[in-house]
Amino acid sequence: MTSRATLNRFWACRPIRRETFIAICQAVEVNWQMVADPQAIAPLSIADAVSITDLPLQEGSWQSWGDAPDTGVFYGRAEELARLESWIVKERCRLVALLDMGGIGKTALAAKLGRRMGGDFERVMWRSLRNAPMLEEMLADFGQFFGYGAEGDLPNHLDGKILALMEHLQNRRCLIVLDNLESILQEGDRTGRYRPGYEGYGQLLRYVADTAHQSCVLFTSRERPKGLATFEGHTLPVRCFLLSGLLEAEGREIFRTKGTFSATNEDWSLLIRRYGGNPLALKIVASAVRDFFGSDIAQFLEFLRQGPFIFDDIRELLERQFGRLTPLEQEIMYWLALNGESVSFQTLQANLAMPLPPLEALESLASLQRRSLIEKSGDRFTQQPVVMEYVLHRFIERVTEEITRRDLQLFCQHALIKAQAQEALRETQRIHIVQPLLYYLLARLGPPERLRLTLEALLADLQGKSAPEIGYAADNLLHLLGALAGDRQSYGASSLISRQSDST
Repeated sequence: MTSRATLNRFWACRPIRRETFIAICQAVEVNWQMVADPQAIAPLSIADAVSITDLPLQEGSWQSWGDAPDTGVFYGRAEELARLESWIVKERCRLVALLDMGGIGKTALAAKLGRRMGGDFERVMWRSLRNAPMLEEMLADFGQFFGYGAEGDLPNHLDGKILALMEHLQNRRCLIVLDNLESILQEGDRTGRYRPGYEGYGQLLRYVADTAHQSCVLFTSRERPKGLATFEGHTLPVRCFLLSGLLEAEGREIFRTKGTFSATNEDWSLLIRRYGGNPLALKIVASAVRDFFGSDIAQFLEFLRQGPFIFDDIRELLERQFGRLTPLEQEIMYWLALNGESVSFQTLQANLAMPLPPLEALESLASLQRRSLIEKSGDRFTQQPVVMEYVLHRFIERVTEEITRRDLQLFCQHALIKAQAQEALRETQRIHIVQPLLYYLLARLGPPERLRLTLEALLADLQGKSAPEIGYAADNLLHLLGALAGDRQSYGASSLISRQSDST
């Protein structure tokens, strides 16, 4: 006898077991093959009750796309699609990770790829992890959709539920796409550990990676989850693909969907490189250039040269990514932004307020590079311009709060102006760091006389403290006082407090 729950699933166009589907159709005197085949010519009395999305063209093949995005408008990525399809279809990879920073297009690429490969699988299922569903809930969903657990006959324990899924992946060629896997990973952990209560997902992925089967699990994430490195390799059935930004020609296509823009080839190159070819960022910028700069890209670039600027939507995107970093990773991000130019590992390590073992610093750099938050050229590291502007803006906001509360922390750990830098870099730091910080402070603590008294009081508070406690605070305060007084010569002055502390 068919349960009420199964009947409800049938009439709601949700997947059920094949034999149960046939039995229900026979009970209502409908040819089940006509219902399952959208190419059928005969009229179907319950055609409107069957979802063609979940019943693809060939018999026995099911697809469920959930909240996957529409890929009707898709830009470039031909090389990426071909490579990923080769991994999954030809080389029969069991587990594929699509990684990179937010907004780069992982979800759109995964949706395009999944639909493109749909005919190579008997069943295709897309599920988002954005709202962090518990694994038991997800496994029950798998069982209902694939048909092996439609009647609620899954084992009670987690291992049994995972093994039931694995058995199905062995018997049928299925594609499962899991979007936004970073939602179930811990924030502030560079090793990719799972949030408490979500460790079972790691167990599931290890089963998928290590067990022989004919299916594939493709997931997108801003971070690499822990436990997959052992199984990953160029000739192994587990692969990781780091997605990069769009090429210039593809970036221009995004702008063309927003309207007609005037720009030289150099302007196009500068603009798309500035935003790292990030599709989401380019869509935001295209709308702003059209609405506020008369579709003139040269005018927009000139506006950007006046000082740091970042759109709220892009800031929100980067804020989510930055908030997931470890304290050391955040400190490295601040230093790279403050340097304003590419630096070597040795220079970066020398700048850190507290000495660190080289291995720990290198692991943090590697973690940031995997997230595409930093770039490496030769032996030097830097950031994309838009990332650098965001980090500088965040730094200035935080330091403003610290000075307002008279509780200096970040302000002590980072130099506003590098004492040994060339004059060109020091001038850049004055324009992009000291002056904006001064404007923020005047807005919070003005008029100028009041701000001067506050800065002098903070300088006096440093008396008697050790060099590690003072850090860069004394010189930073002198730079701000000099900028407030309009005294450019004082920028290079060294603090008497710093010299006295160094000699103790």
